[in-house]
Amino acid sequence: MSQRALEPQSARTVFVLGGARSGKSAYAERCAQQTGRAVRYVATAASPGATDTPDDAEFAERIAIHRARRPAHWQTVEPGADLAAAVLDAGDACVIVDCLTLWLTGLFYPAGSDAPHPDWARHIDAFDAALGAARGPVFVVSNEIGLGVVPMGEETRRFVDALGRLNQRIAARCDAVVMMVAGLPMQVKP
Repeated sequence: MSQRALEPQSARTVFVLGGARSGKSAYAERCAQQTGRAVRYVATAASPGATDTPDDAEFAERIAIHRARRPAHWQTVEPGADLAAAVLDAGDACVIVDCLTLWLTGLFYPAGSDAPHPDWARHIDAFDAALGAARGPVFVVSNEIGLGVVPMGEETRRFVDALGRLNQRIAARCDAVVMMVAGLPMQVKP
């Protein structure tokens, strides 16, 4: 891909939003490489309850594609619920958080439970604070799922609303916001 990413050096925290297969992760990865720093890839798909169903072959393939695309020297961590620690423990490294949608899914639907993680709101507060305290650049990836119709079912609406509020909060916290459309970055903030 020859498109030029936005200059990651101009923003310490960048929020990358978009729909499914819009190029969010690949964009964040290109930006991280451009920083010239060590990279810590914070993978949330392995969060408890998010996608740990062993018979989900399609999702396992998606994870494999993401892993294969990453340079071997990047450090990958799977933080579970404690996303804040994964960001703060990175030191001066560039951090990619991929993605908030799956992380929130793990908080709302933890494996083996019919109720959200008891401290889910505290984890969100801690992650927000960690973004403000991060020493290196941070690229946060999330799905923009609020552009369609209001979903059927109370539980689904509750999750869509919670992700929408989380996305708004992180967009307000970050120095830059990029919306990915068909693989093209559109700068939303500043």
